[in-house]
Amino acid sequence: MRKTSKDYIFVVIQFLLFGVYAFDFFQPIEIPKFLATFGMVFAFIGFMIALLTVFELKSNLTVFPTPTEKAELLTNGFFRYSRHPIYTGILMFAFGFALYKYSIYKLLITGLLFIWFYLKSTYEEKQLAQKFNAYREYQEKVGRFFPKLPL
Repeated sequence: MRKTSKDYIFVVIQFLLFGVYAFDFFQPIEIPKFLATFGMVFAFIGFMIALLTVFELKSNLTVFPTPTEKAELLTNGFFRYSRHPIYTGILMFAFGFALYKYSIYKLLITGLLFIWFYLKSTYEEKQLAQKFNAYREYQEKVGRFFPKLPL
């Protein structure tokens, strides 16, 4: 599938959000020590999910929402639990690290990343549904960022 200008816009804004996350323009607030510890553990788990998913993707890996020509639909590994496990890992890392640093600013950027990843994944899923006939069924079974809970 061919990349469009939307692909580039999604990626540029994503990396701009990563860049502004790296800085903190406000004083940290005091939170209980256990929340900071929880934040660091949560961030580490998120980092590991994102890193291991990169290895699962192998040649399917691209920063762009449009899948590569040789892409295959993955539904095992972390993809059994989340349709976008790298986004999940990044969001978990960003949220956990924001807690660890006591940073409301980083929490705000994490919220913006969540919104941006939602928009980017919506576009990405349209592309995936065009490429893979089984994608709609996969969408019904597996949550976007987090596992679907049986209700």
